[in-house]
Amino acid sequence: MKNIVEIKGLTKKYSSKVALNNINLNIEKGKVVGILGPNGSGKTTLIKILAGLLRQTSGEVLIDGRSIGVYTKSIVSYLPDRSFLYKWMKIEDAMNLYKDFYSDFDEEKFNELLSFMKLERNMKIDALSKGMHEKLNLSLVLARNSKLYILDEPIGGVDPVARDQIIDAIINNYNEESSMIITTHLVRDMESILDEVVFLKEGNIVLTGSAEALREERGKQIDDIYKEVFGE
Repeated sequence: MKNIVEIKGLTKKYSSKVALNNINLNIEKGKVVGILGPNGSGKTTLIKILAGLLRQTSGEVLIDGRSIGVYTKSIVSYLPDRSFLYKWMKIEDAMNLYKDFYSDFDEEKFNELLSFMKLERNMKIDALSKGMHEKLNLSLVLARNSKLYILDEPIGGVDPVARDQIIDAIINNYNEESSMIITTHLVRDMESILDEVVFLKEGNIVLTGSAEALREERGKQIDDIYKEVFGE
């Protein structure tokens, strides 16, 4: 199976601070991969490089066999860890923005996601709760027909009901022809949908592999392995 992501010797430094230290990682097409680690581990730096928002200090990063650039940005649908919409907008304005910006945006798929999330197109952005914001942002990102979805902490800071809806939306809209990278430190909630896991600690990959194989090998759930690795 061809890799959708190939990373060789990736290093990212901020002045004297090393955020990512000589990382090597391949992600196969059709997989859901969890990048797991506490805050400050380098998760967001890694996915911002993949999304084309940061440049690496050194090393090679390929997505679908191409270096980061215009093409890779066109096939990556990225959900940042904070809201990216203007407060004056209604949901319909946000949809039109995505339609104008991304040729792969599927309005019918977006409407289905809105209905599932119990959101309406005439709702104002500044009147939405945090959970509703997260559900809208995810709906916009999943409505694109992309080759790679990158979700940064998609359930961070939302209540359990919204959390379950978000996880269900990810499961129901995942396409085996695409791949997905999810960063999270809420491992217990997310581990059932992960095919592969990458444990990132202080900019280093300390453990990686098939989620199922790691469970069998260690006789533990991924959440318990996480606590073991990070000493929680």
